[in-house]
Amino acid sequence: MPGKMPPKIMEKIVYNRLGVPDPSVLVGPAIGEDAAIIGIGDILALVVHSDAISGASEFLGWLAVHVAANDVSVRGAKPRWFLMSLFLPEASAEDLLDKIMSQVDRAAKELGMMVVGGHTERTPGLSKPLVGTMAIGLAERNRVVTTSGAGAGDYLIMSKTAALEGTAILCTDFASLLRSRGVSNNVLNVGSSFLFRVSVVNEALALAERRLATAMHDPTEGGILGGVAEMAYASRKTIELWADRVPVAEETKIVAETLNIDVLRLISSGSLLASIPPDKVNEAIMALKSLNVEANVVGRVKEYNGHFVEVMRGSSVTYVDEIYVMDEIYRFWEDWA
Repeated sequence: MPGKMPPKIMEKIVYNRLGVPDPSVLVGPAIGEDAAIIGIGDILALVVHSDAISGASEFLGWLAVHVAANDVSVRGAKPRWFLMSLFLPEASAEDLLDKIMSQVDRAAKELGMMVVGGHTERTPGLSKPLVGTMAIGLAERNRVVTTSGAGAGDYLIMSKTAALEGTAILCTDFASLLRSRGVSNNVLNVGSSFLFRVSVVNEALALAERRLATAMHDPTEGGILGGVAEMAYASRKTIELWADRVPVAEETKIVAETLNIDVLRLISSGSLLASIPPDKVNEAIMALKSLNVEANVVGRVKEYNGHFVEVMRGSSVTYVDEIYVMDEIYRFWEDWA
């Protein structure tokens, strides 16, 4: 099955094989945590995130930079440096490299980042390019935000709309299929443009600088539901997710219905999840509004009751008791293949 390795396998094979413990590592590898936090002296922290992009082709370079930068910014650190390991199919490798690096350069300039290293190769057996990424930033130690900080009674807010990245990928990589099933060119064009909304850097830094968020998370693989489950697990809490209040763009609804995809489980870079104390919710929403970013309250944090997520739809409740949520983009790739 494609996608992230299940947490049980990670705990069994990976997390107990991390070399020599280093006391300067404030937050290391852990399920749900977005980036490592390494203390530098008494004041600063280095924030480092590594990721991979394998579920998209058309805008690989753009996503490579923004997705990695998001996971640094939700720590309250401004992303500054970027590295990339790029694996290209042997056919048309130079043309692909030109296209990808053009996107990387544009995205890095948009965020004020520099590409400081990496690796590029032609790789036998690949049908599409793959990329491994690393983003690095700096933050003041006393302003760092983790995924594990959500407190009982906090409200969960979400920026923008669900499945922005997933919608953009489907509207670009599967445009012909969607068109053959009656989806209009206007919907495809608008859906594809969601790719340029995948950054959460500005909104994450705005909340961190004002010290409004107790926890923040970038919901990528597994979508909004996967992101909420990871926040709940990391914080050892239960989170009520009010599914009817999760905003979904009309284009996303059309694509999801056409392809029989669950929007809440579709990769969602571009949405920021943040837990906010009750007395700071209005201030947080106004802070994002000042950036022309819409935000909504979509849930509430509770003491752990045996479930990570309680998904509320009308009068019905379903439960998420596993941390790992299979992303719909991988299920679709697999079914379509």
